Amino acid sequence: MPDRLFWGVLPPYKRAPLPPLPSIWRALGPGVIFMALAQGSGELIFWPYTIAKYGLAFLFLLLPACLLQFPIIYEIGRYTLLTGESIFQGFIRLNRYCAVVLWILMTLSFLWFGAFAAAGGTSLAALTDLPSGWSRQQQTLFWAYLSMALFLAAILMSNVIYRLIEVFMWGVALITLIGLLWASAHAEVLKVLPDFLRGLVIPQWPPARPWDPADATKLLTAITFAGLGGFWTLFYSYWLRDKGSGMAFYMGRMTGPITGKPESIPDAGALPSHDEGLAHVPGWKRFMSWDIGIGVGGNILTTVLTCLLAYALLYPKGLLPQHYEIAVVQSRFFEISWGWWGKVLFLIVAAAFLSDTWLATVDAVSRIHTDCVYGFFPKARRFAYRKWYLFFLLLLTIITSVTVQLNEPGTLILISAVIGFVGTVIYSVALIFLNHVYLPRRLPVAARPGRVSLIFLILSCLAYVVLASLYLLTLLGVI
Repeated sequence: MPDRLFWGVLPPYKRAPLPPLPSIWRALGPGVIFMALAQGSGELIFWPYTIAKYGLAFLFLLLPACLLQFPIIYEIGRYTLLTGESIFQGFIRLNRYCAVVLWILMTLSFLWFGAFAAAGGTSLAALTDLPSGWSRQQQTLFWAYLSMALFLAAILMSNVIYRLIEVFMWGVALITLIGLLWASAHAEVLKVLPDFLRGLVIPQWPPARPWDPADATKLLTAITFAGLGGFWTLFYSYWLRDKGSGMAFYMGRMTGPITGKPESIPDAGALPSHDEGLAHVPGWKRFMSWDIGIGVGGNILTTVLTCLLAYALLYPKGLLPQHYEIAVVQSRFFEISWGWWGKVLFLIVAAAFLSDTWLATVDAVSRIHTDCVYGFFPKARRFAYRKWYLFFLLLLTIITSVTVQLNEPGTLILISAVIGFVGTVIYSVALIFLNHVYLPRRLPVAARPGRVSLIFLILSCLAYVVLASLYLLTLLGVI
C-alpha cells in the first residue's frame, strides 16, 4: 500500500508500568531550563521598555500574565509524562491536519530566533568594544555569529545534549538571579520599592507619559509572552522527554550527533498499564507542580526585578531599551550609579539572558522538525532520528545566520511574536481536546485529568483568544 495513505498516522500506544518518581530534587530540571530561556524577551526587552516609558501604569498586568501560562505548561507536560511522547506527536495523533498547520506556523515563527543571539551580542559588543574600529551594529553581529558557532560546537561535541542544555541553563539562571538581586539592593532602587510594590497589584493610572498607539503591539506581546509564550512553551515537553520523566523513561535520549552513542527513539509512545505503577501518579503530579512552579515563579522574580530596575534607573531618565542598544541603555545608567563594575555586571547578566535563547531554541526546534518529519512521512524513517536532527540543526544555524541580518533584534523578535500569537490560540484549544477528550479514553481511571485542571485550561485559552483578538485589532488600526 502506498506510503502516502499513512502520512501522519503514528503506531498505536504501547503499555508499560509507570516508573516511580526517583525524587523530586533529582527529577527537577526542565523547569529551570524554562526559567532561564524565559529570561530573554519579555524580561529584558518588552516589560522594561513599557515600565521605562510609562512608569507603573501597566505593571499590575505582569503577575496575571505570568500565571496565565501555568495551566498551559502543565497540560503540555501532562501529555509527555503519561505517554513519553513529545507534544507534537500528540497533536499529530489528535488531528494531523491541525498538526500540519501548527508545524507551518512554528517554522515561520522560528526563522528569526537568531535575533536573540544578536540581542545578546549588544551586551558583548558594549562590554568589549571589539572588534575595534567596527560600528556597533557590526560588533553586535560579530558576537552573535561567534556565540552561535560556539553553541553549535558545544551541541555537536556533547554526549547527551539535554545534559548540556540543563547544566548551562542552571548557570544562566543563577548568574541572572544573583546579578539582579545584587543590583536591586542599591539604595537608589530600594527607595522606589514601596511605590513599585503598590503598582504591582494596584493600577497606577493614568500613564506617566502620553500613550503611543505604536506601543500597543509591544504591550500585548509583553503580556502574552511573559515567560516563554508562543511555540517556545511547547519546548517543555521535549525537556521532560529527554529528562526521562514519567513514561518518557522508556523513550531513550537524543545523544550527540558526533560523539554520542546511538540513541533509542521508539516508534510509539507508552501508556501506563493497569498495575501498581498507577500508585506513582500523585508523585509525578507533585513533581510537575514543583518543576513548573520553579519555572514560572523564577520567571516572575526575574521579570519583577528587571521592571524594578527599569523603574528606578531608566524611567527617570527617559531611557528606552530598543534597537541595537537593547542592553546598552540599561548598562549606561548602571555605570552612572555603580561605576564600571555596575556596567560590567549588567552586560554579563544581559548576555546570559539573551544568548542562551539561541542554544535552547535551535536544539528544541530541530527536535520538533525531526518529530514532524518522522510522523508525517514514513519514508523518512529510513534515516536515523539523529541524522535528521543534525540536518535541521545545521539548516537552522544557516537560516538564522541569514535572517539576523534583516533587521534590528527588537523588530525580528516582534515578528516572531506576531506569528506565535496565532499558534498559541490554536495549540491551546488543541490541548483541551488532546488531554481531556482524546487521551482519557486510553488511560486508566487513576491517570485521567480532573475537572479543575480543565477549568483552568479553558480560562487560559479564553484569555489568549482575547489577547490575540486585541492584537489583530491593533494591527488593523481599529484600536
